[in-house]
Amino acid sequence: MSEFTIKQIFQDHWDNFVLKNADEVQIRSIVFEEVNKIINCGNPDFGYALYICNHCGKLLKVPFRCKSRFCNTCGVKYAQDRALSMAKKSIRCQHRHIVFTMSDKLWFYFRKYRFLLDGLFWAASHTVLSWFYEINKSQNFTPGIMCTLHTFGRDLKWNPHIHMLCTEGGVGNTEVFRIVKHINFKALRFRWQKLLLDYLSQNLPSCELPNFKKLKNQIYKDFENGFYVYAKPDNISSVTQTINYVVRYTGRPAMAQSRILNYDGNYVTYYFERHEDGKYVEETVHAFEFIKRLIKHIPDKNFKVVRYYGIYAKKHKHFKKLIRILNDNQVKVKELLRKWHFSIELSFKHDPTKCPCGGKFIFWDLFFPSSKLLPTTLLS
Repeated sequence: MSEFTIKQIFQDHWDNFVLKNADEVQIRSIVFEEVNKIINCGNPDFGYALYICNHCGKLLKVPFRCKSRFCNTCGVKYAQDRALSMAKKSIRCQHRHIVFTMSDKLWFYFRKYRFLLDGLFWAASHTVLSWFYEINKSQNFTPGIMCTLHTFGRDLKWNPHIHMLCTEGGVGNTEVFRIVKHINFKALRFRWQKLLLDYLSQNLPSCELPNFKKLKNQIYKDFENGFYVYAKPDNISSVTQTINYVVRYTGRPAMAQSRILNYDGNYVTYYFERHEDGKYVEETVHAFEFIKRLIKHIPDKNFKVVRYYGIYAKKHKHFKKLIRILNDNQVKVKELLRKWHFSIELSFKHDPTKCPCGGKFIFWDLFFPSSKLLPTTLLS
């Protein structure tokens, strides 16, 4: 685990960053809210649960966490909780990992008009659902689809793309389930490109349309084979493999703290493996630039970064006949293990509820701070 934390970098530089960049960088209100959360995450001044040893009477304070997806501590837990939620929906079959990308000339629109990010989910899911439908229109085969939006590349640049986990097969009107091993990713490329470009044509503000029409025509010339779609078989059929894939690609923070190699109080050095060729790259940037690269990936308030489609969106008439990868007992055990003290014990081999005297810490009370201590963003 890295000794340098993103939380510390924000604590050291956030106020000055705001003062010096307020005129140049438009900072969204949700960014202030999320940054305040991570800066104060785990601070007992902002509330805690109190436990007492049932043997010696020793007290244990457990500070409240911020539960922000942007927080590297809470964001990882959020991703794991979300992964369990996704695994609970999953049926026992092979799943295909599909990645939908686009021309980098379009990235700008999705950052300037963030409401357009909804269209990435729509276009990606519609690409696959319509392809399955055309296999046999009378059966209307419907796969199970889970989509996750990533706005970041490995180098932290703005690079919106969709990661999809799709069942290799679908439920039909009369057939309970038909296995579909061959997914024509070349056909998906053309379909994804057309749906996405048409969506932008219909939803971009009118002031952008003249330039976009020219760009659209140029993109069709430059991308004669459609936008790149990765859809090669991964053979992820087991429960463990499926859940691991879900954990990896669900809504995790933009950057793991373990990638920070050095922080001297002003400059941050971090590494990444370049996607194009797998080359190891180290980069050193000022803390202000590091903050700037991170905050643009904070999603808008209530924006859902994970969405479900097909038989995973709502219960299909044949859904009860399908076997889930986790039975009810497995779900109960996994939900139990997500409790804070079990998570700590699994990660650090230490039971935080066990007192040094041999007794057990039991819940005693909750303490909330005075409203005077809370930042206004935490009160809203």
